[in-house]
Amino acid sequence: MIPQEDRPTSWLSDYGGIEADIRQLREFAERLEAEVRQNYAPHLSYIADDMTAAIPNPCDSFHELVQFLHAHHETQQATADTIFDVRDTTGHLAAAAGEVAARYAGSDAFSAARVTDVERALADPSTSRPGPALVLTDPDRLDNRGEVH
Repeated sequence: MIPQEDRPTSWLSDYGGIEADIRQLREFAERLEAEVRQNYAPHLSYIADDMTAAIPNPCDSFHELVQFLHAHHETQQATADTIFDVRDTTGHLAAAAGEVAARYAGSDAFSAARVTDVERALADPSTSRPGPALVLTDPDRLDNRGEVH
């Protein structure tokens, strides 16, 4: 009997299994990790430098400028979070694919990874390689220095 978590959903019940070439999965994991390490991560410092450039304090009586800088800061912080999250999440995906490939590398053609094995690899925090995040300064602060929470 197939465990419930490994059964397809009702709309997929007539589909067959998903076949994956373990060697290609390993190659995918290695190439994805190399792409992030060699071609994505090196550019993050340039983005961080551009996004952390000092902005002069606005005149408090110019309310529209103060509101604009606040909205700009929020958008800039969300952008920075997304840019750095892509690095971390892509690295995590590569590590999880590598873990599944390593676990099933020596198995025969009829062995199959269970859904729970893949979910466990994706949920495993040890496969995640987060790097430093970027925290921008809040233009609403009088001294325009320090972390924004």
